[in-house]
Amino acid sequence: MGNQVKHLLIILSILILSSPVIGEDTGVLYQYETSTGIKWETFGDEKVQPKYEGDISNGKPNGFGVLTYPNDEKNVVGEWKNGKYDGQVILTFLDGEKYEGEFKDGLKHGQGTYTWNDGEKYVGEYKDEKKNGQGTKIWTNGDMYEGGFKDGRYDGQGTYTWSDGRKYVGEWKDGETKRSWYCHFKGWEVCRRMEGE
Repeated sequence: MGNQVKHLLIILSILILSSPVIGEDTGVLYQYETSTGIKWETFGDEKVQPKYEGDISNGKPNGFGVLTYPNDEKNVVGEWKNGKYDGQVILTFLDGEKYEGEFKDGLKHGQGTYTWNDGEKYVGEYKDEKKNGQGTKIWTNGDMYEGGFKDGRYDGQGTYTWSDGRKYVGEWKDGETKRSWYCHFKGWEVCRRMEGE
C-alpha cells in the first residue's frame, strides 16, 4: 500500500507542476488595462486587446514571447518576466520607430538603441525608461552628440559635433552647456549663442 501512495503522490506532483497555472506553458493571453493596472486573460479579441503568444507561467507572460497590438500600432518581441518586458526586447511601432535593447520591470533599462522614423538614432544606456549614462545621439542632418546623459538630458562630459565640423567639447548640466568649452571653425560666438548669451 505504501508504494501505491508514493506513486500516486508522484503522479499528482507531475500533473500539478505541468499545469499552466503552476508550471510553464506556451499559449495565448490577452492584455487588459484596468484601473488597478495590467491584467492578463486567456480570452479576448485581438482587434481590441493586445495579443500575447509565447511562454506563460502563473497566468502571465514569462520567458520568450510576442505581443501584437491591434492595428499593428506596436509589436513587442522578446523576454518577459511576471507579465512585463524584462531582458532583451525589440519594440516596433506602426510609424516605423524602433527600440532594440534591455528592459527591466517593463521599462527601458540597460543598453539600447532607439531609431526614430526620420532616421535619428540614440545608442546608449537607459535607466528607468530615460537616457542615463553614456550614449550617442545622431541626427539626420549629420549632427552628433557623444557623452553623458542624466534623466534624458545631456549631463557630464560630452561632445556635440555639427555636420559642418564645428564642435563643442566640455561639461553639460541638465541639457545646458557650462563654461568649460571650446569650438572649432566658427569661433566663440557660436558657442555663446548655444548657451543663450
